[in-house]
Amino acid sequence: MADRPRAEAASSSAVSPPAGPVASTGVQRPIAPLREDLRRRVEALLTPLPGVDAPVRRLLGIAGSPGVGKSTLSAQLMAVFGDRCAVAPMDGFHLAQTELERTGRADRKGAPDTFDAAGYVALLRRLREPVPGETVYAPEYRRDLRNGVAGAIAVPWDVPLVITEGNYLLLDSHGFAPVHDLLDECWYVDLPEQVRAERLVARHELFGKAPEAASAWTHGPDQRNADLVADTRGRADVVVSVD
Repeated sequence: MADRPRAEAASSSAVSPPAGPVASTGVQRPIAPLREDLRRRVEALLTPLPGVDAPVRRLLGIAGSPGVGKSTLSAQLMAVFGDRCAVAPMDGFHLAQTELERTGRADRKGAPDTFDAAGYVALLRRLREPVPGETVYAPEYRRDLRNGVAGAIAVPWDVPLVITEGNYLLLDSHGFAPVHDLLDECWYVDLPEQVRAERLVARHELFGKAPEAASAWTHGPDQRNADLVADTRGRADVVVSVD
């Protein structure tokens, strides 16, 4: 894709806070309405280019640190655009828990090298160029299983918009560098650090960690990953700030 401008500070005004965690936390709660300026951006992506009759597949990325609400924003978009979009998250490319344990990386699960970045890039390339009649299947990460599940997400060839969300969409290392240019647009979700940390602690407790362990993981491995992701903020097309 062509070079894009850096993040638009003017577009980073606050949105209504999500009503609560959704799929990424395992808790289904009401979803706040999608911000109007974001809806217009997606409508613009879906508008056919002048002189082009056939529909063109668009890829929209949603990046941000752990716990900022990427899955919540994806759910807001799904609620508005329905059968015109599909969501294929990066998290499905977590390395298996057994592989992380075998290679000694389980204690920092979520770091860039604990994902199959090449596999994720390959998926995006397939999604970028849909083949008529062919459904692409993407993996889904299941927190209750601590593993990805292959073929869990079906993306029909004629869906005009695919949303992909994850920590490292804007990272230019660890195999993720090609991702940016495979996206038509990438948003960066920003959230006050205290709120983000509270969400992460609650998520870890929900999936079985004791309070002390949940806090230690949030302020240890998760925080190191968040610091790395924060450095990629300037590569985003727009920053979506959540109060």
